[in-house]
Amino acid sequence: MSAFGFHPVQKPKHKRNKPTAKQRGLISKDVYAAAMERSGGRCERCGKAGELQCAHLLRRWQIEGETMVNDVAMLCGPSVNSGTCHHYVDYTKEGKQWGYDFRERLYGR
Repeated sequence: MSAFGFHPVQKPKHKRNKPTAKQRGLISKDVYAAAMERSGGRCERCGKAGELQCAHLLRRWQIEGETMVNDVAMLCGPSVNSGTCHHYVDYTKEGKQWGYDFRERLYGR
């Protein structure tokens, strides 16, 4: 075999130490229930009742530790439909700013 041949390397045997952004962003049933109770079954941005989704106020990669109730808001959705509050918070600059401001109000800063 030549010097530039196939030289396989074993995969590392250790596990990942730091949780992935997806794992940090998981919304537990307790967090979902607390956010729903806080919202009273209405969108926390526009006040409409109906189909609500638990939306992150911070991007998943910005969350330290696990997702807490003050990291999410109950918003009308789904996020893929333009015109919903979840879409507004996820995909617009003004919506992201609203999310940061709402989170600050929740934390009382």
